[in-house]
Amino acid sequence: MDEHENLQKTPFYPMHLKYGGKVVDFGGWALSVQFSGILDEHRTVRERVGLFDVSHMGEATVKGEGALQFLQRMVSRDLSTMKDNQIYYTHLLYPSGGVVDDLMVTKLGENDYYLVINASNAEKDIAWLEGHVKDFPGVEVKDISAETGEVALQGPYAEATLQKLTGSDLSKLKYYYVIPKAKVAGFEVMISRTGYTGEDGFEVFCKPGDAVELWEAIMEAGEDFGIKPIGLGARDSLRFEAGMPLYGQELDADTSPLEARLARFLSLDKPGFIGREGLLERQDKGLSKVLIGLEMVDRGIPRHNYPVLYQGRQVGYVTTGSYSPTLGKNIAMAYVPPALSAAGTELQVEVRGRALTAKVVRTPFYRRPRK
Repeated sequence: MDEHENLQKTPFYPMHLKYGGKVVDFGGWALSVQFSGILDEHRTVRERVGLFDVSHMGEATVKGEGALQFLQRMVSRDLSTMKDNQIYYTHLLYPSGGVVDDLMVTKLGENDYYLVINASNAEKDIAWLEGHVKDFPGVEVKDISAETGEVALQGPYAEATLQKLTGSDLSKLKYYYVIPKAKVAGFEVMISRTGYTGEDGFEVFCKPGDAVELWEAIMEAGEDFGIKPIGLGARDSLRFEAGMPLYGQELDADTSPLEARLARFLSLDKPGFIGREGLLERQDKGLSKVLIGLEMVDRGIPRHNYPVLYQGRQVGYVTTGSYSPTLGKNIAMAYVPPALSAAGTELQVEVRGRALTAKVVRTPFYRRPRK
């Protein structure tokens, strides 16, 4: 009997078992937290190349006359400047300015858009979009998550690995663009130059029936470069070092992109999008908290929701914290009042009842070396 029979399975689930993944319940999905070990996998992606199953992510299409106008109403970024096959990172917002979700929007053509949304929010996001699309009668929102498999290939040797399997010239694919119709290992796929690790890499969208063979072809192509399968643990430590937000930690219904220091992804001069008034109100009032980076001075690992103190009084909380394999330091992202957010400010994190010294540092903690 499959001990994970009550969990949702991605099309790559057989690969988790074959490659010895430690499978856990991740928001109702059977996914591996690790394969060879979190530290080893983290370093593999920073130094070599790693393959991730990200098929639990949600995908949807928005099509039809008025699709652009509909999305302009729904997301916080101005999509009118997008080129075909370009990807924008943006947000769905509540009227208050709090975040419904962060997502990727790809423009495939006029009135033809492809969305990638967070797994934990997929149902909620689709319902949010469908709840507003009735005001745009020519537009159809379609959830295609069940019809889509997705892997991420990340690391310095990602391009060299994938190039072995496709006739498409990957050196010409810019960051945050897609090749909508490509062949990888003979399978019809969409390739995007995106990822959630801070490294160069790609996400490959396939038919579920092609998933296992596609995985095996990529693993074989990456053998010379030291490829390994990568689990959820390293995925989190990699995105955290790169300063990428995670919904439920850095972003939520009460927190706007302004507090999360993502204002560069907002088009506040675009009229009419849901959440704009809430954002402007927050801006006018002055923000009560902002996201900062922390580096521990005293020994101790900060964790999610640990209190952040200033002169013995709680002033904030940790959103994500851990040991950084790349930096060899204990680090955290946290929310504190703006007055305490300057680099070099000394704060404390309460770790198991002890107030340990930390200092504010700039984020992201890690930037990949330029070629």
